[in-house]
Amino acid sequence: MKHANPWARLLIALGVMVALVPGLALAQEEEADPGPQPAELIVTPAELELEVGDALTLEAEVRDSEGNPLDRQVVFYSRRRRAVGVNPAGIVEAYRPGEHTLIAMVPKDPEDLHRRAEPAVTVEIPVTIPNPPVATVEVANLPGHLYAGTEIGLRPRVTDISGAVRHDVEVGWSSADPSVASVDALGTLTLVSAGRTTLTVSAEEASSDAAIEVLANPVASITLSGAPDEPVRTGDVVFFEAKVTDASGNAVPDYPLQFATLGMPADGIVAPGAIGQVDDEGAFVAERSGTHTVIVDGFTHSATATVAVVSRNVRKDVEVVGRGPVRDRRTSDLWVWEGTDGRDYAVTGTHSADGHAYFWDVTDPAAISLIDTVRVDARTVNDVKVSEDGKFCVISREGASNRKNGLVILDVSDLANGIEVIARYDDQLSGGVHNVFIAEDHIYALSAGRRYDILNAEDPTNPYRVGRFELDTPGHSIHDVWVADGIAYSSNWNDGIVAVDVGGGGQGGAPNNPVMLGSTPYPSGWNHAAYPYRSKSTGKFLMIGGDEAFPYQLMEGPRARRRAAGWIHIFEWDEWDSPREVARYQVPEAGTHNLWVEDDILYIAYYNGGLRVVDISGEMRGDLYRQGREIASFRPYDPETVKPNSPFVWGPQPYKGHIYIADNTSGLWALKLVDAKPVNLGEPH
Repeated sequence: MKHANPWARLLIALGVMVALVPGLALAQEEEADPGPQPAELIVTPAELELEVGDALTLEAEVRDSEGNPLDRQVVFYSRRRRAVGVNPAGIVEAYRPGEHTLIAMVPKDPEDLHRRAEPAVTVEIPVTIPNPPVATVEVANLPGHLYAGTEIGLRPRVTDISGAVRHDVEVGWSSADPSVASVDALGTLTLVSAGRTTLTVSAEEASSDAAIEVLANPVASITLSGAPDEPVRTGDVVFFEAKVTDASGNAVPDYPLQFATLGMPADGIVAPGAIGQVDDEGAFVAERSGTHTVIVDGFTHSATATVAVVSRNVRKDVEVVGRGPVRDRRTSDLWVWEGTDGRDYAVTGTHSADGHAYFWDVTDPAAISLIDTVRVDARTVNDVKVSEDGKFCVISREGASNRKNGLVILDVSDLANGIEVIARYDDQLSGGVHNVFIAEDHIYALSAGRRYDILNAEDPTNPYRVGRFELDTPGHSIHDVWVADGIAYSSNWNDGIVAVDVGGGGQGGAPNNPVMLGSTPYPSGWNHAAYPYRSKSTGKFLMIGGDEAFPYQLMEGPRARRRAAGWIHIFEWDEWDSPREVARYQVPEAGTHNLWVEDDILYIAYYNGGLRVVDISGEMRGDLYRQGREIASFRPYDPETVKPNSPFVWGPQPYKGHIYIADNTSGLWALKLVDAKPVNLGEPH
């Protein structure tokens, strides 16, 4: 017989005592008194007015319901961090003018210092940042030659003391001799007669003068060439050339021309607004079929040409081939690839959940099967990428319990025998990794929405940092990075799309020495995603930028729906210092998220607008949506998800003849484009 352990006898005795003492067991089961709780948060100053570039430190005091001070950490964040920033210590920095709001919050859980933590007390701090004074103003578009009898719309260039180009400043115009040239309040310069005068442009306290000479008008004729012999399709671009000559047949330099277009739709129904457009360089494109007349006006002479336009007729239907449903949590991004065993696989992340990544066999898109699940310490696995050789996968981490975040590297070289975590990397990535990219044995990882770090992953079990890239603009921020042919293209909200040489840009760049090449303008400040693409049909290098914005107020409750805004911007970018936005694709009722291009077809995850498939072949100008370039659209409705029948498409990827999409509310879908069925309009009643 074994003797009882004396410690065991002691524990038994204590248990008997607890059972016999009235109320003692109950007292032990009750939670410990948490002590005084936050009831009031006082922030000083309570509101701010700062100049661009100013900094100030907020002071915060937390009190309980009795007015006693508490030692609790305050979380600060900005509702517009690209306009006004605030760090954990309460240091505020002013970047851009406007009326903004900072938040100071005491979390209920003292250990949860994330801005999305459940608050015990919250205070809003209004911040006013006035526009900086104007430093310079000048005329931006005076040509070398000016001719009597013509007009020019002048454009001012206004720069404030912060160096920002301003478009919200009232500008004044005047001419020293209106009998030679007059200018109205809108900047329309009317050239009256030959002679000399001085133009003055002013804005606030700044002004500048421009001496001009008006020449006698020598024009004898204007001709317009370029009209095609055969009909063109809606969305096709026709380039017209206007030739201005004098009586001797010589070209007249810098002669101002105005292009316009008139059209009669094929159906005879004239709706408000233009049905075609022509830019100031003579590039014409039609939005509706019919007969279009292009006009070039030279004030004293004009010319016209006619274009026949037929429907583009690129419509396809979308067929659902298969599904990998995820109905109990939200899905983030996806990646589809061919494994080392020759089979096809997909990985999807999860958002605002428990750190899951799902791995699917999609070899037969009609029979998608879940083969493995990986869970990491994270609230969100926002991005998932697989190496070019299909051997390792990188998943991003946000909202980790230890706040280290970073990324996790998985061995996916033998999926039949399971997935193994082979590395974690969080050094200086504690702010959360939102997006990643893998290119040529390097991982590009976003850090805290401010920069991207470049990790050498030749040995994926031991990644190490070799470089990083960060802008130095006020309030700079970054959302995504995509690498192609040794150039990294990052999406930088207000700063637009930034191209960086990391080995293929010809400027000495490398992963350990990133060199900036150029950036696109982005006036809306909504740049969220970018895709570099060399057009197969024109050979031009295109940069396709996508917006992300949620400007609409949403109703509360279980029936609430999120509705995004924004559109696709298409740039021609063959010279790094001169990107040119030439076209857009805009769905009026929805906004974009991620995108992909293959074989001159653009695939867009359009959030509540579903998947959109767009023809981007040939030259492009204007609004591709209105021109009928949309090939197909698909909204993935599912009544049994976390948000029933609420499509919210997150990411698309064309792969081996199918289109895979990750829908935020319903998981993975495999789709296919098929010939459109004839539309049956029914019998008239």
